[in-house]
Amino acid sequence: MKLYTYSGETPPEALKKAQSAHGDEALIIDSREIRKKTLTEPGLYEVVVAVQEQDNVEKKEQDTINPRSNSIQQRLDDIAQRELERKRAQKKLDMFDDNISRQLSMAVKEISELSNGVDSDDIKLDFSPTATNRLQRQNSLQSQNQPIVQQATSTLETLNKRIGTKLQEKHTSIENSDTLRDIKQELDKLNDKLKLIQNMVWEDRSPKNEGLNIPHEFAEIYRIAKTSGIIKTHLDAIMSLSLDLMPLKMRENSLTIKRYFREVLRKMIYCRPESKDMTKKIMMLVGPTGVGKTTALAKLAARFSLEKKAKVGIITLDSYRIGALEQLEWYAERMRISIQMVMAPEDFLKALDSLRYCDYILVDTAGRSQNDSEKIEQIKKYLQGDYKINTSLVMSATTKFEDLKDIYEAFGILNLDTLIFSKLDESRGLGNIFSLAYETKKPISYFSVGQEVPTDLVVATNEALVDWLLDGFINPNK
Repeated sequence: MKLYTYSGETPPEALKKAQSAHGDEALIIDSREIRKKTLTEPGLYEVVVAVQEQDNVEKKEQDTINPRSNSIQQRLDDIAQRELERKRAQKKLDMFDDNISRQLSMAVKEISELSNGVDSDDIKLDFSPTATNRLQRQNSLQSQNQPIVQQATSTLETLNKRIGTKLQEKHTSIENSDTLRDIKQELDKLNDKLKLIQNMVWEDRSPKNEGLNIPHEFAEIYRIAKTSGIIKTHLDAIMSLSLDLMPLKMRENSLTIKRYFREVLRKMIYCRPESKDMTKKIMMLVGPTGVGKTTALAKLAARFSLEKKAKVGIITLDSYRIGALEQLEWYAERMRISIQMVMAPEDFLKALDSLRYCDYILVDTAGRSQNDSEKIEQIKKYLQGDYKINTSLVMSATTKFEDLKDIYEAFGILNLDTLIFSKLDESRGLGNIFSLAYETKKPISYFSVGQEVPTDLVVATNEALVDWLLDGFINPNK
């Protein structure tokens, strides 16, 4: 092996020089920062790679057939895996030996029956390599039992052949197991290489002309994230951050790249955990028309009253839709929850006082268009009392990012505390949700993932959103 050193203003630049000179066969030995970036001088990074010498071509070809990682940790893992396989094979072999012992015992019984009354102590059968010699010595002592000895010798030879055949089959099975494992490792390696080859065209399509040079190793995860609907400016910023922070050794495998990028996305947003505090809490749901506010409120009421065994009260400010009131009354009757309708801000305080015995008071509002600022201002009048009211903006996951942003800015005058997203089961991609949470830095509290009450309301988590973003939505209750 020969060592080569390459430098660049960034780690990716140094690594690209090494790959240009030696291809993908170069092994990264070390990477370090030589000079920090200053206002007057660019940074300087150094990468040390190892390249196989020309006279080791035969070994290189062997490694191509049966690829093995050169890292110490992977070698240790390989040794541990072989030891585990050896123990498993030994265990199977022991079970095989027990089976052979039972067959030998049956053979002894058959030979004993052939002796026609000869005392078994006179004929001692031993299945060691010297069994035939012992039979011959007994033949000289008991010539009258010659037919019996010949029969025993024939039986022993037959059993030896059967044992040899079984042992050969067992060893062949073990060797085949090692071969299959090697083939699987080779296929995994080739599959990873194939992905890189398929993404080589990325060099021409990557957004390098816009100030971001994305290596072809990151093309697959970039394409998945972009397809999900994440806004390009956000995605490019996150990708740039990943390129700067990801260790060089993690870039050798597409799985580690995806895992690292997934963790970066999770750190970009914040989901507020559900409070375990059972003190009185007032929650008001606001948002545009048709996003499912009333259904989300019914799910919350059922969650708190049925699952948490809390006392829940409902106040509705929606005097415009008779259907909304009837829907809430239907749920309230079955859950035995108090419900009140309020027409004016001064009556709202009285309703809150009458429900002060409740652990949770849920307030439903009429849907307002984000373009009707005057009616949104009317909702604000209900928030000007002495009570602390948590305001949650409910939006549909099927709404495109630009409209989500307009809705958020229009309802922002209500001092929003959290975001609730509905209709996740009806959306083809959740990148718009991610981009809004990333840009506004506003926490998400709940996801509505279906029509069932109360099961299709889940507490929002970073892990779930990113998994649905990259892998597609899966209803956790199905």
